Amino acid sequence: MNFEFLGEYWHYFVDGTKVTLLLSIFTVVLGAIFGTLLSLMRLSGLTPVRLLATAYIEFFRGTPIIIQVFLVYYSLPQLIEGFRFPPFPFLEQYGGEFTAAVITLALNSTAYVAEIMRAGIQSVDKGQMEAARSLGMKPWMSLRLIIIPQAFRTVLPALGNELIVIIKETSIVSVIGLGELMFNADTVKGSLSKPFEPLIIAALIYLVITFTLSKLVGRLERRLKRSHA
Repeated sequence: MNFEFLGEYWHYFVDGTKVTLLLSIFTVVLGAIFGTLLSLMRLSGLTPVRLLATAYIEFFRGTPIIIQVFLVYYSLPQLIEGFRFPPFPFLEQYGGEFTAAVITLALNSTAYVAEIMRAGIQSVDKGQMEAARSLGMKPWMSLRLIIIPQAFRTVLPALGNELIVIIKETSIVSVIGLGELMFNADTVKGSLSKPFEPLIIAALIYLVITFTLSKLVGRLERRLKRSHA
């Protein structure tokens, strides 16, 4: 094992890590927003709305994410003549590949977060909603102020695991040429004909990121438990 190449190629790993973190942040934010909305659709009393949400969740949970990447990145330009993914706002240097990656990962994460939040909402005692309604709160206000905050505290460990999964799944988008951590590690590997060392560096970076996040989520979970007590 020889890691002397890091003196010349370290910036590949730094740039790749930055793209990986940006992808994860945007995916988590969009997945949390749309996943919460989709969970409410899944619990809706309207059958068409509930069936639509169920179909979405089953598709994105039941198909490999690499197929979803290909469907979004290659199929949309073929289905819509002249369509090209625009650069992501303020991140034009990464091109349309970054936008396609965010869309795909967010669509996938939305399905998983929806099921997580659905379980959390259903775990909240029904008396909470009845008490909120008796105080004159409208249904949406009751959900926003009473039900969803309690559900979030319940499902925080599962959401933390989803965040860690997202960080690792960003490596999938290397197949469309986006220069995230795995793509850049493969680039270094090909340039130096070193099959293991660049991948070991990438694996260590992933490990540091996920381990740090798991500790932060654990601290947040303990703090929420203390405040609830």
